[in-house]
Amino acid sequence: MSVQVKQRVDYSALVNYIQQENVRQVNELLEELIPKLVEYLQVTLAATEEAAKECVQQAFLNVYERIVDGKLKDPKSLLSYMMMTARNEYFNQYKKNKRYVDNEYITGSESEPASQIDRLVDRERKELLFECIEELDDDSQLFILYFINHPDATTSEASDYFDLTEANVRTKKYRITHQLHSLYKMRANGLEL
Repeated sequence: MSVQVKQRVDYSALVNYIQQENVRQVNELLEELIPKLVEYLQVTLAATEEAAKECVQQAFLNVYERIVDGKLKDPKSLLSYMMMTARNEYFNQYKKNKRYVDNEYITGSESEPASQIDRLVDRERKELLFECIEELDDDSQLFILYFINHPDATTSEASDYFDLTEANVRTKKYRITHQLHSLYKMRANGLEL
């Protein structure tokens, strides 16, 4: 049995491709680089996907101009330079748009590594949960999504909303969550239905 290790991409080649105006090669590398930078902002700074994409795009335009003008001194550090530029762009956008009143958050820089990992794990779990919810019948999906969207809802409120007795709400909620739990465990362990 042979194990193949995914080779790390050398993004310094992007500098040469931009200078040579090799659009095809530039686009190939950008298709791999841009999602990494977006994810970096989402994980390290808790940026929304939309904000991260916007900041990465502007960061790339800034770096592109530096490359074209021959001002990028070390092409081998392009990835870390892009990460730093994207992070700075994220902070600049929020300062410019005055989305944060307290500048302490902005100067606090990156999230702690533990919270970065927690966000990644939480995102993966959430995606897996919603894949499992999609496997439920329509009625069960509506029922469980009500409780996901209204986490503080009481049995009485759900009873009024669904026009069921409180006992039926409890029973239905138990059955659906039990079914979801089973689906989730199977999927998490790599078993397909």
